Amino acid sequence: MTRPGRRERIAGGLLGVHAGDALGATLEFSGWASIHEEHPDGLREIVGGGPFGWSPGHATDDTDLTRAVLLAYLDPGDDVVRTAADHMLAWRDGDWPGREPGSGPRDIGGSTSAGLRAYAASRDPRDAGAGAGSAGNGSLMRCLPTALAVTDRDRRIREATEISAITHDDERCTAACVTYVEIAAEMLRGASPTDAVEAGMRTARGLGVSAVVDAVEYGRALPLAGAAATGQTFLADGGGGYVLDSLTLAVAAVLDRRSFEDVVVDVVRTGNDTDTNGAVAGGLVGVRDGVGAIPERWLEKLQFREEFLAAAERLAAEPRTAGR
Repeated sequence: MTRPGRRERIAGGLLGVHAGDALGATLEFSGWASIHEEHPDGLREIVGGGPFGWSPGHATDDTDLTRAVLLAYLDPGDDVVRTAADHMLAWRDGDWPGREPGSGPRDIGGSTSAGLRAYAASRDPRDAGAGAGSAGNGSLMRCLPTALAVTDRDRRIREATEISAITHDDERCTAACVTYVEIAAEMLRGASPTDAVEAGMRTARGLGVSAVVDAVEYGRALPLAGAAATGQTFLADGGGGYVLDSLTLAVAAVLDRRSFEDVVVDVVRTGNDTDTNGAVAGGLVGVRDGVGAIPERWLEKLQFREEFLAAAERLAAEPRTAGR
């Protein structure tokens, strides 16, 4: 099989987030046992529904906020961090393409909501955030565009940190985002998943956040297929929304050499915060394998398929290297 090129990896990352999100949306908040009873081999089709009644392939907050960051990189203005924050606030307030004006999102995480309230009050994206102790996965789920758009490592680290901190400024969240972004960026450059995860680990150690180092280490040791088959993930929050649980599952996923479909199905099969865990893992596996590895029957249902493919063309041709 031909190795995917830069454009294919970028498209795979964006649509991997979207596909994992859409697959997992059906089972959000369902535990492993109930998923196993209804789908013993995992849910393998994007069918919509779930607690928020999604249509098949519709973006949830995971994909919508990834898109908010992506659009900021495509048209950053003077400050990509501020532009990303403005897009997120517009999404919260209903001033967002595809929704009735003034209609808020169906689903928004608590830390995201608190952080955006702080930004609305301060109007400074670097003086916002939900505060220390709020360590949900709401910034990890949207951070991939930084890896896909920025080729300069120092700038990637700075922007991944600052875009996380708009809503999630706890050091576990900012460091998890930086680590994830560096894993993706290494694979985009052609590194193997093993080498990319090692680069992410070096980055995590350099940041000095031991909990993130531990999360990556556990992801390297976690047998995803076995965890999905038995429900025994032994994650701190059971995969229920803690940022480091999602990071661990994503690392386990990208190191699992099975197909994109089998890996993402098994991440979702572990249960609980299935849409976000699917999105976070799907982004890394999509960069690893390229868009051609995502099942066509999934791609054809995704709300932003064509927009994300067009964005991948632009990012592949115009990587950003310097300046804000």
